[in-house]
Amino acid sequence: MKVLIADDQPAVCAALQLLFELHGLPSVVVNRPEEALDLIATEDIGAVVQDMNFTQERTSGEEGVALFRAIKKLDADLPIVLLTAWSSLETAVELVKEGASDYMAKPWDDDKLARVVKNLVQMRALQQENTRLLAQRSRQRRTLAARYDLRGLVYVSEAMHGVVNLACTIAGSDAPVLVTGPNGSGKEKLTEIVQANSRRKDKPFVKINAGALPDDLLEAELFGAEAGAFTGANRARAGRFEAAHGGTLFLDEIGNLSLAGQAKLLRVLQTGEFERLGSSGTRKADVRIISATNTDLPRAIAAGQFREDLYFRLNVIELPLPPLGERPDDVLLLADHFLATLPGIDGAPAARLTDEARATLQQYDWPGNVRELQNRIHRAKLTATDGVIRPQHLGVPTGTARVRADGEPRHAAGATPSGGLPPLNARRDEGAAAPPAAINDPERASIEEALLKAGGVVSKAAAEMGLSRQALYRRMERLGIVLERRPRA
Repeated sequence: MKVLIADDQPAVCAALQLLFELHGLPSVVVNRPEEALDLIATEDIGAVVQDMNFTQERTSGEEGVALFRAIKKLDADLPIVLLTAWSSLETAVELVKEGASDYMAKPWDDDKLARVVKNLVQMRALQQENTRLLAQRSRQRRTLAARYDLRGLVYVSEAMHGVVNLACTIAGSDAPVLVTGPNGSGKEKLTEIVQANSRRKDKPFVKINAGALPDDLLEAELFGAEAGAFTGANRARAGRFEAAHGGTLFLDEIGNLSLAGQAKLLRVLQTGEFERLGSSGTRKADVRIISATNTDLPRAIAAGQFREDLYFRLNVIELPLPPLGERPDDVLLLADHFLATLPGIDGAPAARLTDEARATLQQYDWPGNVRELQNRIHRAKLTATDGVIRPQHLGVPTGTARVRADGEPRHAAGATPSGGLPPLNARRDEGAAAPPAAINDPERASIEEALLKAGGVVSKAAAEMGLSRQALYRRMERLGIVLERRPRA
C-alpha cells in the first residue's frame, strides 16, 4: 500500500518520499488536491499525508479542509495525517474531530511521523483484510444457501459456516449424526438442515426429548405398546421408531438418557429390530438417527455415565456447534434478524437499536447463546415503548466474568477483573459511545495491546505507536476505550 503525499512544495515532497522510503513505505506524490482525489480513486492508498495549503498566497487552510472532506467523502476510512503550519493549527484540531488520524506541525519529527504513518498503513491493511474476509464469508453463505435449504439460519461467522457446510455435505448420507454444543446454540436448527437436505426430506421427521423419558415409559414411547401391555393401554399404539419409518428420528438431549434406556436404544441401532411392549413379534424400522446433546459424552463415558458402544453408534459424524460467545460476528446480524421478525406491541413504532445498545450486545459473552439473545431482543422490543432500544432495555447483566474456551477470563459489559488493570473495553464512555464497528476494529485492538504493554501509561503507549499523547487520547475517545484505575491496596 502506498502513502499519498499531497503538498505543493517540491522540497517537502522529496523529503517525505525519502523518509518513507527509508522506512520501507512506498509513496506517491501529488501537488494539487484534484490530483490527490484522482489517485485515491484509482490506486491502493494506505494513508494520506497532506498539507493544509496548496497556493503560496493562501494560508487559511481552507484548501486543506476542502481536500480532507473530499477524501473522506470518497473513502471515509482512509487515514489522513495533516501537516500544518502554526497558522492553521486550530483548523487541524477541528479536522481531527471530524476523523483525521493525526496532525503534525512543520517542521515535523522524522521518526515520529514515520512511526505514525507506518502504523496507520498497517491498520489500513488489517481493516481491508477484515472487510475482504467478511465479504468472502457472505458470498460463501449465499452460495451454500442457493444450493441447500438452510432453514432460515442466520449467520456470517467462519466458525458457523464450517459446521453448516459440513451438515449440508453429509446430509445426503444415512449415517448417524451427533450434534453437540451448549444449550441455546441452535442444535435443533442444524438438525433440521440435515433432514431438509437428505433423501428422506419428504418422509417423517420425528422429534423426541430422549433425556426426559422415564425408564418405565421408555419402551412404550420408542417402540410402541400393544393393548393391555400396561394399565391404561386400551389400544395398540406405534412408537417413535415406527412413526419415523422411512424418515428421520431426532433424539434430543441424548446425554441425559439413563443407562437402562441406553441399553435398549443400542439394540435397535445395532439390528434395526424391536418389539412393541407386550408383544413378542419383531418389527423393523428404516430410520436415520440424528441425536443432540450439550453433555461432554467422552467425559460421561469416563465417569461410567454413558455407554461407549452407544456413543460410537451415534457419533459417525459429529457436528460441533460453537457457542455464540465464540462467534461475535453473528451477534448483531442475529439481533437485527430477531428485531425484524419477533412480534412487538400492536401499534408500537418500529424498533431500532441505538449504537450504545449494539455495543452492549457485542461486549456481552452470551452464556445462554442464541436463545438468550432472542429473548433479550424480544424483551427489549416489548419494553422500549418509543421504539428506541437502549442498553437498559436489554437487561444484560454487568460485573460478571465469563470464561473463554481457552480458560482465560472473559468479561461482560461493565465487568472488571480482580487485580491489575480492567479490560480496556470493559467500560464505555456513555457520552461518546463507539460505533458498533469499533468493537472488532483492528485499530482498537492495536491500541488496547499497546496500552496493556505500557501498563496503562498512555504517554508510553503513544510513544510506542508513534503518536502524540493527545492523538492517542482522541482515538481512545472515538473508539470508546476508557481506562479505569483502582486505588492501591
